[in-house]
Amino acid sequence: MDTTAILQRSNVTISGLTDPGAPTIVFLHGLGADQSSWRLLAPAFEANYRVVLLDLIGAGNSSPEAYDYARHGSLHGHADDLLDVLRALAATDVVFVGHSISSIIGVLAAVREPARFGRLVLLAPSPRFVNEGGYAGGFAKKDIEELLTAMEQNYEGWIGGVAPLMMGSSNTALIAELSNSFMRTNPTIAQHFARTTFLSDHRADLPLLTTPTLILQCAHDVIAPLAVGTYLHEHLPDSQLVVIDTPGHCAHLTAPSQTLEEMDDFLHYVPCCAGMVGQPL
Repeated sequence: MDTTAILQRSNVTISGLTDPGAPTIVFLHGLGADQSSWRLLAPAFEANYRVVLLDLIGAGNSSPEAYDYARHGSLHGHADDLLDVLRALAATDVVFVGHSISSIIGVLAAVREPARFGRLVLLAPSPRFVNEGGYAGGFAKKDIEELLTAMEQNYEGWIGGVAPLMMGSSNTALIAELSNSFMRTNPTIAQHFARTTFLSDHRADLPLLTTPTLILQCAHDVIAPLAVGTYLHEHLPDSQLVVIDTPGHCAHLTAPSQTLEEMDDFLHYVPCCAGMVGQPL
């Protein structure tokens, strides 16, 4: 597949600096959303970065015919899509910003091709949503199966229940925005991707990541509770954990100013020699 086709397939849009050698920051949305969900964050980086937005295959204005139920039945398929875009852009040492399950897609891609990534920002990430043994993912397996069954039986009704839960806010405009985004997605694809999302387990991949990582966890998130952020921080070798005091699962929409502040601190922080405290630029 040629470069143009790859970029069209993922509905890639580019703003900010136009020089191909400019620092690149890439944003990838979570379940039910599309690249427009970054509207409060991405413009802030246009003065200093080549800003790349894309849609997960099957979401937004990506090519729906490119969704492959075998390839995209695993998060590795979506990581391959992300790497295809970075290769097409000849992008290396990028800052990757992922929300929710796309955080883990970014982790898998960075483990596969670490030279493509300079830093990762993981917003409300979760490597495993199911409680298992001593691991607290947030949901019993039975609850996940009930959630997925409800989604398959009454997609519109399911959206009406899950959108306020994910937004965690009484902001009706934000709830409507997320609901409308879900409604624009092909229900069959959305259901398949939700099953892939909620039943995936990528805890074993975490120690393989060598890229410096910022974990931004929402303080009142029932989708990815605080215990998940702590688990990630303990298992990602080079990570920082910051808790943002906001409800729900979408701090980039409910607390954009604080999210930007924490990202800016992380991206302007250079670690010193081993064993010493880092110094901000």
